[in-house]
Amino acid sequence: MSNSPRSLRWLVGGLVGFSLLTGCGAPDEQAGNTEITAPEAVAGELAVSISAGTSALRASDAAAVTVTLTNVSGHSVRVLKRDTPVDGIKNDLFSVTRDGAAVAYIGRHYKWAAAQAEDFLTLAPGESLTRTVDLASAYDLAVSGNYTVGYAEAIHGGAAQFASNTVTVSIEGRPFVLPQESSERVVSPFALSTTGCTSSQASGVSSGFSGAKTYSSNALSYLTNTTPSGTARYTTWFGAYSSSGWSTAKSHFSSINSAFNNQSVVVSCACTDSAYAYVYPTQPYKIYVCNAFWSAPTTGTDSKAGTLVHEMSHFNAVAGTDDWAYGQSAAKSLAKSNPSRALDNADSHEYFAENTPAQN
Repeated sequence: MSNSPRSLRWLVGGLVGFSLLTGCGAPDEQAGNTEITAPEAVAGELAVSISAGTSALRASDAAAVTVTLTNVSGHSVRVLKRDTPVDGIKNDLFSVTRDGAAVAYIGRHYKWAAAQAEDFLTLAPGESLTRTVDLASAYDLAVSGNYTVGYAEAIHGGAAQFASNTVTVSIEGRPFVLPQESSERVVSPFALSTTGCTSSQASGVSSGFSGAKTYSSNALSYLTNTTPSGTARYTTWFGAYSSSGWSTAKSHFSSINSAFNNQSVVVSCACTDSAYAYVYPTQPYKIYVCNAFWSAPTTGTDSKAGTLVHEMSHFNAVAGTDDWAYGQSAAKSLAKSNPSRALDNADSHEYFAENTPAQN
């Protein structure tokens, strides 16, 4: 478990590399057109620059940086919106250090749905996209210091590499503040409350929550009562057996199960992104469910219940998982190639809990 496993970056010649991952983000008609026929950008086709506008920021100032992406190729290219700042910071988009030490990403941790056409933006040859974002909305700026920032979407392997310059700014520390939303809550059974939900949505959340409790309880029971070994279920999702790995998985599901049964969980229905859900890992136990959540089955693969398990695992107070791979196929490959990351991957926990198709 790590506060920021995605802080690994490629630093080459003073430029910070970033990758555009597959996944989905929220639509934004104001930035680029969705052109399905345009190829996805590859190395050398996008130039990225970052600027700060000032060398020192007080606590009362926004920790603003401006990012510009320019298509320097001779043809139109498309990129996933969530891997750009077009809709704000919805991913670990930056490499941030304070006086040489890595700064944790504490922004949204999503479960993304499969990318659709509207999740991309298209840049014509020579076209640029510029956005200014507040780093304090997603990074831990609690301590004053000299912060060095580069645009560096987390590298999870196999994607095209791009690069930006870095800027250094003296930033006065400030607390992390969650976005404001309605405080109205509707309390349901199982220590669950909802906010911003219609009655139909609240019913769907309640059913998913009940299923998540069952999933987490069954997963913990399996890891408690099964002789630790390289079982098909364990190795499929967490990789080669080790006693320490089994103990880690058991500890994680013990914490997940305890949270569902003993904590006051709040589910917000206000999100309109084309993802399943997200959480802020330092802010337990509030889960924001998004558009893909509503069409998901109550139980089964990529279900409402499984999504809630996925998101619960993200909280630092629970299991502190990250997102190294999305989807069953990628999660299975991760288990084979890197069991330690599989044990830190939220989707791996979800699929172990959903157990579809069933394995022993």
